[in-house]
Amino acid sequence: MNSISIRDALLINEGEVREVNVHIQDDKIWHIDPIGRNRPADQILSLKGAYLMPGAIDDQVHFREPGLTHKGELATESWAAVAGGITSFMEMPNTKPAAITKTLLEQKYVRAAEVSPANYSFYLGATPDNVEELKSADYSRICGVKIFMGSSTGDLLVNEEEALDTIFRSVSALIALHCESDPMIAEQLKHWKEQVGEGGLTPAHHPLIRSREACYTSSAQAVELACKHGTRIHVLHISTKEELELFDAGTPLSEKRITAEVCVHHLWFEEGDYLRLGNRIKWNPAIKSAEDRAALRRALNNGRIDVVATDHAPHTLEEKAQPYLSAPSGGPLVQHSVPMMFDLVEQGVLSHTRLVELMCHNPAVLFRILNRGYVREGYQADLAVVRAMPHTVNRESLMYRCGWSPLEGITLRHTVESTLVNGHLIWHKGQRGTFIPGHRLAFRR
Repeated sequence: MNSISIRDALLINEGEVREVNVHIQDDKIWHIDPIGRNRPADQILSLKGAYLMPGAIDDQVHFREPGLTHKGELATESWAAVAGGITSFMEMPNTKPAAITKTLLEQKYVRAAEVSPANYSFYLGATPDNVEELKSADYSRICGVKIFMGSSTGDLLVNEEEALDTIFRSVSALIALHCESDPMIAEQLKHWKEQVGEGGLTPAHHPLIRSREACYTSSAQAVELACKHGTRIHVLHISTKEELELFDAGTPLSEKRITAEVCVHHLWFEEGDYLRLGNRIKWNPAIKSAEDRAALRRALNNGRIDVVATDHAPHTLEEKAQPYLSAPSGGPLVQHSVPMMFDLVEQGVLSHTRLVELMCHNPAVLFRILNRGYVREGYQADLAVVRAMPHTVNRESLMYRCGWSPLEGITLRHTVESTLVNGHLIWHKGQRGTFIPGHRLAFRR
């Protein structure tokens, strides 16, 4: 039996910060003790005031395998996630081929079991024609269904009213949604081409073309359909202040059927940053105004935002260097999302305990993940150690296959020192531990 004793930790968990020792036996947390109760163990981790938190659960990543492995692989991106304190991820279906059948989906699970040090789950992608696949899937072993109500990277799109109505009516599982109105985007693209010419379009036009109105209209449609059919929906990457009004701030998360996520890049950047970073911060939905960013930050604390994630979506620098209209949307973030959020704590945007709720507790509650997301006796020992130790993001330290980050040159005030997945020290002081495959996530239905 393998045992680890974590000593003198500053635990952030379940609404409080307190000093504890944590004893791990094999893959589970066995004891949470007061400081000074030092149980014998095979390995001792003395934290001396560093923060200990549940491993983050990222409910929205694109790890690019199969078919797009020049950008990223399940192995490379999951190692980057673990280095960033993320112990579990849920990956999107817009790979090649797209994961729109149970057979194709299971192939991704088989691959993850071979190469991912993090725990994993995969969404089943929706199309206008695969509702029978969606209805017959076992959602105790699958995190949910993904619908692209607006087109993004890849060719999955469901935006016809009849097809959406059928899926919302028929699927009992949680449906995660990318909400943007394609007709409104097309209208704005035509307008701006007429104004400045196709050659005059730059990344600064991105929030004008993929507009706030396109986001709100699509999100409102999703909420209306969910209310009509009683569907459980989770609206991903909210980017505007107007969309926040669509979501309930007062109901406990465990009782909500309509929930919302914000991504770290919408909390970090604002539209003025396009002049400096260009296509490197071209995401769908677009980075919007500083006013939107401020509203999203406020919503972290008022209950309208339930989860913080990354939408990690790597592309090569060569792809990003193309002209604005040709460059793909998305960027790599899993290695630094936890330190980024700790920086927002330092800025007074939210508390340590709220950070852990949004990145650890709430994803576990919302997706009904079994025995993860909290530091509790009997739970899986998925843990992250974060120390107040500044580090500057540089290319040499990046673990992404794409080899770049929109944060390069930025100094973050905290560092993920150690990450434990199922009781194994997978990442420690900048070094990989012995590879041990993560677990397939299980869900209560």
